[in-house]
Amino acid sequence: MTFDKPLFPVTVVGSLPRSKEVLQALKRKTRGDITSEEFRYITGKAVLDCLKLQDDAGVEIVSDGEQRRDSFFSFVAEHIEGARLMTLADMLEFVEDKAAFERLLSALDVPAFAIKNPVAVGKLKRKTPLALNDFLYLKQHTDKPIKVTLPGPYLMTRSMWVKALSSKFYPDKESLGNDIVRILRAELMDLRDNGCRFVQFDEPVLTEVAFAGPNETHTFMCAALSEKSSPKEELDFAVELINRVVEGIGPEMKTALHVCRGNWSQKENVLLRGAYDPLIPYFSRMNVNQFVLEYATDRAGSIEALAGLPANKEIGLGVVDPRTPEVETVEFVINKVKTLLKYRKPDQIYLNSDCGFGTFSDRPMNTPEIAGEKMRVMSKAAKILRSNLK
Repeated sequence: MTFDKPLFPVTVVGSLPRSKEVLQALKRKTRGDITSEEFRYITGKAVLDCLKLQDDAGVEIVSDGEQRRDSFFSFVAEHIEGARLMTLADMLEFVEDKAAFERLLSALDVPAFAIKNPVAVGKLKRKTPLALNDFLYLKQHTDKPIKVTLPGPYLMTRSMWVKALSSKFYPDKESLGNDIVRILRAELMDLRDNGCRFVQFDEPVLTEVAFAGPNETHTFMCAALSEKSSPKEELDFAVELINRVVEGIGPEMKTALHVCRGNWSQKENVLLRGAYDPLIPYFSRMNVNQFVLEYATDRAGSIEALAGLPANKEIGLGVVDPRTPEVETVEFVINKVKTLLKYRKPDQIYLNSDCGFGTFSDRPMNTPEIAGEKMRVMSKAAKILRSNLK
């Protein structure tokens, strides 16, 4: 649609593991012990290392590895006026049932002092670009198409609205959502106008909404402490938000939505389980070009669920698990694609991991070496699939 690509292009979901030097730089930046120039120099080198890792593995649509972010969504706090970054431990003060929330964090294998969440504590306004500068830096160093990842509008709205802290400025999630849409639309248009042709919005919390009722205990999925309405009302709200963000963006930019079941732990039993079936009707109403979905894990259910999507929707098919040390076989990847070929054309299928390899800076899901091996498997599988279609 927006750039030259082979069939079954290999890409990543976004994050890649961060080195000890980057982790130290992130901590030093938080403490104010390092200048912005020093931080960007250190992380700039790390971005180039991530680019080489992807190039060596045969990745055809690259990312910057989210090296300058402490997590896939909490990084927005430093770019948005009115947002405060809080650890989950800090946020316990504002939870009505503190004991229940502490038990939940323990059961879900979540480090309450390490994971941070942006919270609306004032009127929100974008003071600096969220990802534009990172895109422009990577663009200087590669001729390959670049995928830019951004937190989705529903994720941001749910995670940032905490009644005790936000209601003075936003009486409800809907009013906060209006400003989130404005911020993301401004970012999306800036990216488009500067040559970006592929943006992925991350909305992992949609599975939490689909699989749990309104009265269920909050999961860690987005550290959201706001109350949920019924799943239907919440998912309708998610559809409205993403459609408002991408409205009128133009055919020159590909937009994608990534939905998984959590990527904070290597313990499979603490992550969500359930097929995409209940989400398909809502996906079908979203005006994005592609859905980036995990299918390397059995927790995701059957690929057959995707038969219900509109015929024009592409799939970023998850074919390797970023959380496991075992490297999938080429045959495993090919068989996943063959199943999807019953429902999508070859030029509608992209290959990627189920989720990022380094979602949270302090909790990488894997080593760079294993990430590279898994990406190489996808590249080998893609070459075989292309050859078989000749």
